[in-house]
Amino acid sequence: MAATRAARSAALPDFPWDLLAPAKKRAAAHPGGLIDLSIGTPVDPVPTVIREALAAASDAPGYPLAAGSPTLRAAIGEYAARRCGAGDGVGVLPTIGSKELVGWLPILLGLGPGDTVAIPSVCYPTYEVGARMAGASVARAGSPAELDAIDGPVGLIWINSPGNPNGRVLPAAELAAVVAWARAHGAVVASDECYLELTYDGGPTPVSALDPAVRGDALDGVIAVHSLSKRSNLAGYRAGFVAGDPAVVAELLAVRRHLGMLMPAPVQAAMVAALSDQAHAEEQRQRYAARREVLRAALTGAGLRIEDSAAGLYLWATRDEDCWTTVDWLAGRGILASPGAFYGPAGVRHMRFALTASDERIGAVAARLSSVS
Repeated sequence: MAATRAARSAALPDFPWDLLAPAKKRAAAHPGGLIDLSIGTPVDPVPTVIREALAAASDAPGYPLAAGSPTLRAAIGEYAARRCGAGDGVGVLPTIGSKELVGWLPILLGLGPGDTVAIPSVCYPTYEVGARMAGASVARAGSPAELDAIDGPVGLIWINSPGNPNGRVLPAAELAAVVAWARAHGAVVASDECYLELTYDGGPTPVSALDPAVRGDALDGVIAVHSLSKRSNLAGYRAGFVAGDPAVVAELLAVRRHLGMLMPAPVQAAMVAALSDQAHAEEQRQRYAARREVLRAALTGAGLRIEDSAAGLYLWATRDEDCWTTVDWLAGRGILASPGAFYGPAGVRHMRFALTASDERIGAVAARLSSVS
């Protein structure tokens, strides 16, 4: 048993942000203090309509439903139809934030040794962690040609648009080609759509994998993962959901009920309020849009080149050098950002800058970088 635990621990990578501790310490010594753009954790208030719904549902002595309350399931279904084009008959399931679903999905789907999980070339590290936890292999492949090159069966394909870390928006035709390949090979497509609503003027409009332009006339083999952490500032509530193929969603529910993966009833009520109100989400999007403009100008003015970053919560930038050299350069100015190496070998010369800092802190980044010659 001890050997099994040790082998499992050895299979997991170091927690990425622990590796930033020396840079964080150096940045914190700056006379103006640390400005942390390394993690996309919201700093703006939880909207009042959501907090009131949470408080009103706080008398909840009984166990909540793993499937979600009927009211929550209806709210998720309506949102998926309105924003994602899911149509009628979509399967829905609340999740305890999106990260736990991402990390557990290969296990929940019954994948293991002999199976492969395909992930984007640069992507959220938890896609790989989840595959390793299940004992499955990992391949960085995002197109049918790359998927064809994988040796062995592919059980799960992750797609992510707008992308984390790079903000790339994938065209519907490109997504549809992946879905078609997955159906021909018996794989499930999981679309990480946590940043779907964070679009900006002049940029492309992301398309959900649940849209008919991607999945055709059926939802077979396609699920979409959503989070209210960024849309509604609910990272502390752990509020997310999965929607899509009813058969796949039912399979996930069957396992989650046994494991006690239950979203607290007050959070379910808060989710209903959040999904039913678009005004606060638009207000938050505008906050990020304003910060994005300030940060983009500051980074380019300091000699960094912005790549992709069409939508989402981050700017993907490079100084055309090893990312850890850039980490050190930024730390000397009291700024912390995520090195692209966290997101895969293709990111080793890039940095990810989060928009989740206050207006004052984003302004301070601009002031500090304005002195760069």
